[in-house]
Amino acid sequence: PQFPHPIYRCPDDLVTVDLGLFDSKYGSDRLVGRKTGQTVVPYFDREAIDSARRLDNRGDELVWISSRIDVFFLQIQGSGRVVLEDGTVLHVNYACGNGRPYRSIGRLLIEEGKIAREDMSAQRIRAYLKRHPEEMVGILNHNPSYVFFRLVDAGPLGALEVPLTSGRCIATDLDLFPPGALAFIESEKPVTAADDAVDSWRPFTRFVLNQDRGGAIRGAGRVDLFWGNGAYARTAAGHMQQEGRLYFVVKKENQS
Repeated sequence: PQFPHPIYRCPDDLVTVDLGLFDSKYGSDRLVGRKTGQTVVPYFDREAIDSARRLDNRGDELVWISSRIDVFFLQIQGSGRVVLEDGTVLHVNYACGNGRPYRSIGRLLIEEGKIAREDMSAQRIRAYLKRHPEEMVGILNHNPSYVFFRLVDAGPLGALEVPLTSGRCIATDLDLFPPGALAFIESEKPVTAADDAVDSWRPFTRFVLNQDRGGAIRGAGRVDLFWGNGAYARTAAGHMQQEGRLYFVVKKENQS
């Protein structure tokens, strides 16, 4: 009873349709859904899965955990670690998604005046949900997107199926930017106090590799930096929404 929230593997009835196979005008566009009768319909959304429990009793549970909030943020992050009662660590990694659009609950809380825009962070969202459990289900269900996982020996793995390096890997829209390419970033990173709260921000630069993607990372104006694990990583990942610059290192064409 203390672990009521499942993390699911990719369901057997989830299908992906590559539209480019039908007409080149669709390029790399894909549809995700489920087959019912002789047609394909959209796959179950978050409300259907978590509230209506449409996936119950199908054997698709990888592991059960204590917090619905943790399941939600694991899906946002795309990978993570589950520590069992005996200390065993399971590495769970992205397997597939339900194809539904990503909607930000942070933006929802800002629009409803529940968290000020300048105060927004993953930590503030968690705190709000814990203080208002009666609102939690409705807020989480605002995001219909749902992620399914698989167990891996070590992780996390990025979109290239290569382990990510803390502080040195970024996620971009891989339909726009070259996968695996070397890049250079300029931005700000947090300086934390003794209680792991953000004390200040300072400029930083570094070389990174473009190794990952994400359901919320769309267009040219969004880059996520993988911070790794631990207290600082949680603080940095939860608060960082800084502006910056991204440069890809590209070999010059022969000028002769």
